[in-house]
Amino acid sequence: VQLQASGGGLVQAGDSLRLSCAVSGRTGRDYGMGWFRQAPGGERLFVAGINWSGSSTKYQSSVEGRFTISRDNAKNTLYLQMNSLKPEDTAVYYCAAHKLTGIALLTTLYDTWGQGTLVTVSS
Repeated sequence: VQLQASGGGLVQAGDSLRLSCAVSGRTGRDYGMGWFRQAPGGERLFVAGINWSGSSTKYQSSVEGRFTISRDNAKNTLYLQMNSLKPEDTAVYYCAAHKLTGIALLTTLYDTWGQGTLVTVSS
């Protein structure tokens, strides 16, 4: 099973980016997924989560209203649309999958991780 994250880059404050995470090698679609981020010297923190069907989502309070997580199960792809980016959003962003059908907030519940994509927001 592999998760391949992409879409990161260098942008200015107020800009938008869309991250993608391609899933390969995993059978079935009844698993939740999420996005996490890790700033330099910091912990890996929950950003957004989505259930297996995409009907339910949850966000970290600092990104609520600016970020949108979604998934296209037909394409085996997870997305994170990030609008109104701020310098404090600068981090390596990781996509991850777990074995539950719902939404998981804890890193310990996720069993598969992508390699990370760097997002840098300049002021």
